[in-house]
Amino acid sequence: MRRLFWFGAGVAAGVAVARKLNETARKATPSGMAEQLGGAVRELAGAVGSFGAEVRAGMQEREQELHDVVERGSAADTVQFRRIDAPIADEGAAGSRRARRAGR
Repeated sequence: MRRLFWFGAGVAAGVAVARKLNETARKATPSGMAEQLGGAVRELAGAVGSFGAEVRAGMQEREQELHDVVERGSAADTVQFRRIDAPIADEGAAGSRRARRAGR
């Protein structure tokens, strides 16, 4: 019974090794290499395509954000600008004292 078990295990291992060797030998042939290269190129093309789709989706999302900002009115429309020569509100009396001391 032991011998039969080991004989069966040896046959199974031999079949597995023979299949692996045949597969490796087929991959080493020019047609096998072309098949592998074709698969790699297809995979790369798929990755580039999905990257492009994600970039387009991001561009559309950002364009929508910018469109929403323009629709609401930009922050520059609501900001009150002061003249450069106008005094700053924080300076108050101290600013005018400094100006008097400086002779202005």
